[in-house]
Amino acid sequence: MSIPMSLLGLLEIGPSHGFALKRRYDGLLGQERELRFGQVYATLARLERDGLADGVGLEPGEGADRKVYAITGDGIAELDRWLLTPNVPAGRPSELFTRVVLALAGGKPVDRILDRQREVYLARMRELTAARSAGDVIDRIAADFEMAHLEADMRWIELAAARLADIRDDVARVLGQDR
Repeated sequence: MSIPMSLLGLLEIGPSHGFALKRRYDGLLGQERELRFGQVYATLARLERDGLADGVGLEPGEGADRKVYAITGDGIAELDRWLLTPNVPAGRPSELFTRVVLALAGGKPVDRILDRQREVYLARMRELTAARSAGDVIDRIAADFEMAHLEADMRWIELAAARLADIRDDVARVLGQDR
């Protein structure tokens, strides 16, 4: 997830200072990725440096005044470009795939690895199911998104478990070992 684009999107709603942007982010996107205050201010400084946001004034705060930022025309153009660019699947194996292959190569108990990962995924799926029933629409759609990915990973675990002997043979062949 792009923090700079997220903050630009929130600035497009209207000018804001960092504290209010963090609050908006947490309410709308916080379930996706945590955002620290330091990240907010560092990102706003870079957006301003790059001409995508401007400091447009100060607002009184508890203590020091808060700098208010607004998205620029270039910022809107960059945000629109980002919004309209489709996500391209990574196309690379996950860390779980890597663990399975390396465990097979090293003669380790892959069934245990898959079983433990399955347990973690099932626990997370139970958490997401509870969150969907208790949350608002944003929480539910975020949970649905994560749940779909976990379900796909669970299908992969089942396929890998069913094919362990074949995968083990291929790993041995690639390594030049006969098993």
